[in-house]
Amino acid sequence: MYYPDEFIEELRSRANIVDVIGNYVSLKKRGANYFGLCPFHGEKTPSFSVAPGKQIFYCFGCGKGGDVLKFLMEYENISFQEAVQRLASELNVPLPELSDTGAGRAERDRRMRLLELNRDAAVFFYAALRSDAGAPGLSYLKKRGIRGETIVHWGLGYADQRRDSLYRYLKGKGYEDELLRDSGLFRFSERGVSDRFFQRVIFPILDVNMRVIGFGGRVIGEGEPKYLNSPETELFDKSRNLFGLNFAKRSRQKQMILCEGYMDVISMHQAGFSNAVASLGTSLTERQAALLKRYVSELVLSYDSDNAGVKAAKRAIPILREAGVEPKLLDLRPCKDPDELIRTKGPDSLRERLSKARNAFLWEVETEKGNYDLQDPAGLNAYYQAVGKLLSVSFSDPLERESYIRAVAREQLIDYELLRQLVERRSGEQSPLLNPPGRGDSREQRRSGRRAESREQRTERQLIAWLSEKPDMIPIAEKHIRPSELSDEICREIFPLLCQRLPASRILDRFRGDEERYERAASLLSGDPVGTESDEKALLKGLEDIIRSIRLRRLNEEIERESDGERLTELFREQSALQSFRLS
Repeated sequence: MYYPDEFIEELRSRANIVDVIGNYVSLKKRGANYFGLCPFHGEKTPSFSVAPGKQIFYCFGCGKGGDVLKFLMEYENISFQEAVQRLASELNVPLPELSDTGAGRAERDRRMRLLELNRDAAVFFYAALRSDAGAPGLSYLKKRGIRGETIVHWGLGYADQRRDSLYRYLKGKGYEDELLRDSGLFRFSERGVSDRFFQRVIFPILDVNMRVIGFGGRVIGEGEPKYLNSPETELFDKSRNLFGLNFAKRSRQKQMILCEGYMDVISMHQAGFSNAVASLGTSLTERQAALLKRYVSELVLSYDSDNAGVKAAKRAIPILREAGVEPKLLDLRPCKDPDELIRTKGPDSLRERLSKARNAFLWEVETEKGNYDLQDPAGLNAYYQAVGKLLSVSFSDPLERESYIRAVAREQLIDYELLRQLVERRSGEQSPLLNPPGRGDSREQRRSGRRAESREQRTERQLIAWLSEKPDMIPIAEKHIRPSELSDEICREIFPLLCQRLPASRILDRFRGDEERYERAASLLSGDPVGTESDEKALLKGLEDIIRSIRLRRLNEEIERESDGERLTELFREQSALQSFRLS
């Protein structure tokens, strides 16, 4: 089922992309475009661009780009069809009847079926917890202090010891094996099919739109792993979701609390701390930090107090700061985690500790002490060097760095002037131990692994950017360049579409369904067209250089292949003529 292309085009034409995206991102006008902090990755300097003339967006930092529907899909983690419905609702445009033919419609239907399958699985697990077979799971939750209303609120469930219960249930509801395989809930092998989850308490994982996208399971009794998540699927991406965010976003508090596990979050919500979330058993990612930034600017890290928790907190701090979220640290000692603290000392103890949550950087400096023998002058000096390096790589803003130098000097009883000089000397140095990815690296450095562009690709990218920005130059380019002369496949596809005067959003439709090609096309259409603010004469000169470069490359390739003397003479004449090629 799908909406007609004519309706989608009309809907896009009614939507002002700046107004729509402005509901989610704070935008400021700069030249012809609008800029803001990207909602899809952490950053402090705006690199997220919205072009009202082209009706597309693009982030020069992370490479996300597309039309207004693509933005809603990425921001809300919804399907194309759901994005159409969301935009129509925002614009008060009535939806037409769904049609059931056309390319890509079956894929969107399949996504809806996967969501239905997950919902049915969640209902099955929930019912199983209340059955006789679910007694071990219910007993475990009661021992952990989880009340009946909390079980209902979170939809907690149980997977019994039989290894095909869920499979038989969903097959009975008409789901085919291909969809069951894609759900990630089963293991298919030569010996047959088995449930991925068995003998585990089940935690449904919901996205911010309250849809079941995956599951977590905690083993009952002995067994490994203790916690098991759904694998990566079309619906479930651990790196861009947070457990409990569907509820925490409603708390409207100025900060959130980031925990390690499901039980920590559930216990905290039950105790009245409804702003707690967890990172699904993974280290915090840039996408998760950017997701948190949509709702809060301050976060309390409540990771376990063991060595693994300390290491995880240290990894998370620079990621959060890069995203514009100010982290603090919750001291749980002597308890291991928030759940234990609540059960042994009560909610009031947690509330008091939250009010005293420590500045993350000052906590980091304090914990660094444990790595050195401070009674030994060499160890003390090494500690000072480490603190200086930490200060130099953590703060690019001079005023912020200065305030932290003073705070560290005061707390650690270090002479301020000596520490300031040490930081200045250490600035710019690189250390893989004290400068992990995300701290001190520029975004360009972190993205340096991307494929480098050739000279030809840069020329062609500039051509597409110019024509997209200045459509009145298209007739000139069309006269002198053939699509076949372009070496880049996507440039070859975009060039004739621009010549047909198709808007950027319509061109991007041709690439929908192939994420890599779509983002590459969005990058080309949103490229920075150097020189488009110049006068007409300068623009013609720039286009002239691009045309000459493309045609010379094609001629040189043909000369290398040619063996006929007469034809070679002709090609050399063309080559010579191109050297003096002028548009005016």
